[in-house]
Amino acid sequence: MSQPLITLDFLDTPTLPTPTVEATTHAHEPSGAVRVNPSTRTGRTRKLYIESYGCQMNFSDSEIVSSILFEQGFDTTEELEGADLVLLNTCSIREKAEQTVRMRLSQINSYKKRSPGMLVGVLGCMAERLKSKFLEEEKLVDLVVGPDAYRDLPQLIQQVDGGQKAVNVLLSREETYADITPVRLNSNGITAFISIMRGCDNMCSFCVVPFTRGRERSRDAHSIVQEARDLVAQGYKEVTLLGQNVDSYKWASADGTEHVNFAQLLERVALISPELRVRFSTSHPKDITDEVLHTMARHENICKYIHLPAQSGNSRVLALMNRTYDRPWYEERVQAIRRILGEDCAISTDMISGFCSETEEEHQDTLSLIDFVQYDMGYNFFYSERPGTLAARKLEDDIPLDVKKRRLQEVIDRQQLHARARYARMVGRVHRVLVEGRSKRSEDQLSGRNSQNQVVIFPKGTAQKGDYVNVLVTSTTGAALLGEII
Repeated sequence: MSQPLITLDFLDTPTLPTPTVEATTHAHEPSGAVRVNPSTRTGRTRKLYIESYGCQMNFSDSEIVSSILFEQGFDTTEELEGADLVLLNTCSIREKAEQTVRMRLSQINSYKKRSPGMLVGVLGCMAERLKSKFLEEEKLVDLVVGPDAYRDLPQLIQQVDGGQKAVNVLLSREETYADITPVRLNSNGITAFISIMRGCDNMCSFCVVPFTRGRERSRDAHSIVQEARDLVAQGYKEVTLLGQNVDSYKWASADGTEHVNFAQLLERVALISPELRVRFSTSHPKDITDEVLHTMARHENICKYIHLPAQSGNSRVLALMNRTYDRPWYEERVQAIRRILGEDCAISTDMISGFCSETEEEHQDTLSLIDFVQYDMGYNFFYSERPGTLAARKLEDDIPLDVKKRRLQEVIDRQQLHARARYARMVGRVHRVLVEGRSKRSEDQLSGRNSQNQVVIFPKGTAQKGDYVNVLVTSTTGAALLGEII
């Protein structure tokens, strides 16, 4: 996404239209980066250092945690040394993510030896999955807090201050943090995330999310719209509505007089201001409706980009993954997107290569699905078994690693072919671009994104961050569009 990242050298950050990350995929758009919350200096007596790993939901959760602890007397710091409390907001979706966090905890503990008063905690999905190992076996941390227990952080910290270890990883059927205003520490002041729901009811056989984040809960629609209004009042120009499966958003008032589905929520947010761009992530192929697509078509400020993870192009493999749709269903949803929103609507995907018992012919079906859809972007992975999932309990991880890697590379190559073609078709057109900041290429260039979520780079002229500009695209690098303001 568009928020600035501080990337450690042992992590791979997807930056191209076909980013590659090992192991299984997340339920919504992943990131291989780690984000460090920047410093706030308001004179508070204690300093919080927090790193966030994994998906955008984790980054959003860290803003909630920072808000809770800000009220408890914590400023944030970008410096590990000198921090009173160090928190790692973790991801369990793939083995590499867990290995990275373990490595980082070992590094942090070397700092802790020089700063005996430093407290170290693990938040998020790994906290829920590996609580006993962290606290008892490896003794790497002082507190362990699951995704639904962040309100309990002040009491847990107090417990650790008293000399005890502290843990709360209880999952909730109600918690949405709807009343907590996130501290937008990682924001560029232009774009922001709004969490609209938590948890997941889809039991995909490869995925740990239902076990680490609990059951699906939709947030009060009025609180979501108000948060978006507040962001507009603060000068923000774009919001991304986040959920493991946004299409299953469903909220009802306590008295039962009001019912809001995702299409209706999307429209309410879009109507706040025509100058507010609206994005969302992630859609599930079994749930995305024509009502959502027609809502997108009615409102120019709802971006024409849909992340629609396929995971495989073969119906038998999809059944083993428990995705609850088959290939014809997925193809019909893609055809609906093209029919209602037009050929320019960008579609991205997640693909897993080498899932349990996948044959060469079934792998070829994935390649042919990529040809059918012609994705603008792909997040591609080879399968690795995650403990506790349905696949780990009931299926054999029987595809050799070298075969998985070879199939993954073929998926990447095929996806890059279509991504380059999709970018090339944008050349010669004028795009409305939201300026997000200076380009990494040059101080004389600015960078932003068009409605299709493609990066556009251009000479800055008199444009400023937060402006909408019309850019004539003159060329492409394959990963970005290049042009000039007209």
